[in-house]
Amino acid sequence: MNGYTQDKDAYLKRMKRIEGQVRGIAKMIEDDKYCIDVLTQVSAATKALEAVALGLLDEHLRHCVTEAVAEGGRAADEKVAEASAAIARLVRS
Repeated sequence: MNGYTQDKDAYLKRMKRIEGQVRGIAKMIEDDKYCIDVLTQVSAATKALEAVALGLLDEHLRHCVTEAVAEGGRAADEKVAEASAAIARLVRS
């Protein structure tokens, strides 16, 4: 079971909302809307995706990593390294 399973419906709802935002941005570009208005919407969609990513990361740390650390061994080291790599990717983006 994934750490986000309990909140799966909420995550899917948020992703559908973000999908709508992205479609709206494409429509704005098709309609030759003002650059700054498009950029504002891109920024909003980016922040929304970042919020989902942080939520998923939190769930991963609380569930998957905590469980692996409790079991110990190589799996724990791998989960911690995996989480560190995910954090690094989020920070770089």
